[in-house]
Amino acid sequence: MSYQPPPFGNQEYYSPPPPTARTNGKSIAALVLGILSVITPYIGLLFGIIAIILSAISLKEIRNRYEQGRGMAIAGLVCGIVGTIIYAVIIVLIVVAVIFFNEYDGGYNTFSNFNNI
Repeated sequence: MSYQPPPFGNQEYYSPPPPTARTNGKSIAALVLGILSVITPYIGLLFGIIAIILSAISLKEIRNRYEQGRGMAIAGLVCGIVGTIIYAVIIVLIVVAVIFFNEYDGGYNTFSNFNNI
């Protein structure tokens, strides 16, 4: 305990402010990974999935432990979902394009032209 000088006149002793609640570390990580999932090509899908998982865990911990960081966890969840959807759609489009263009030869078979000669 520290020494407090006696009050002057009608002044009262003031207690120090209560300590601020801790910010959940998983919510910070979820936010960072959620942002990375939107802007990072190729591995954005993986970052998005991890951000969704971390934000769900951090929201549960925040509710149980009365910690701060709920807004960051929600933002990480939203960014993770958006990044996952974006890269899932891109991967599906690429797969469909590869399948479509491999089956379609444009009606031109170069070997059939030589057989008619």
